[in-house]
Order: sequence, then C-alpha cells, then structure tokens
Amino acid sequence: MKRYTFALDEIDRLVEIVLESFHEGVVILRGDLAAGKTTFVQAFAKKLGVQEEVTSPTFSLQQCYGEKIFHYDIYNHGLEHFLSLGMLEELDKKGYHFIEWGDEKLIAMLQSVGIEVISIDIEKIEHDKREYKICTY
Repeated sequence: MKRYTFALDEIDRLVEIVLESFHEGVVILRGDLAAGKTTFVQAFAKKLGVQEEVTSPTFSLQQCYGEKIFHYDIYNHGLEHFLSLGMLEELDKKGYHFIEWGDEKLIAMLQSVGIEVISIDIEKIEHDKREYKICTY
C-alpha cells in the first residue's frame, strides 16, 4: 500500500501517479461522503482530455466519458443490483472503470475473472487535504 497526502488543488499529482503504473482496469474508490471520490474521477478525466462535465453517477449507476472512462456508483443500489444488471460485463471494456463504494467482495470477484484492479481509499484530514491509500492487487 502506498500513501499520499495532497491538497485538493494538487490532485493532478495523484492522477499522474496512478497513470504511471495503471494503464487500464478497475479503480475502486472508497471514502466517506464528500471525501473526494468524484473529484478524483473529474481530475482523471480532465487529464485524459475529456471536455464534458464529470458528475457522480449516484442515481444513474453509470456514466461514460468518451470511449475510455466509465464511472459507476453502487452506493444506492449495492453490488448485487450492479451484478444483476449485467454490469460486470461492462468492466471488460478497454479503459478505466471507476467504481465508487466498491468492497473487498467486488475486488475478489474482479481478480477471479482476470480484471486488473486497484483501490484508492480517500480520507479527509483537513478541509482541503486528503490522504490517499492506493492498493494494487
């Protein structure tokens, strides 16, 4: 596990760190409400040249940005609902798949089918600072 602390206006540095070692697959994002999960996806999308507004897919379950960025939020519906909709097959698409509120069960499932996965746990430590813990599986 690697740990980083950045102010929100430095989040581009975290995006660069992730891009250096992770070239496609699933990024599990965990943290309290308003910790900065969607903020990270916004910065990531911007770095890859996405021009459209990146918003949380809390109510829609999935948002797609261009052909390489997919954003999911399973907080409201849970993993079982996500799977029942056939969303696991979506994760086979080439690109970056960001899943907010994923858990260890999902990580194990992804590993079992050969999908590359990392997790980023985000903890708010000050108003504008976050600690990011990145685990590679």
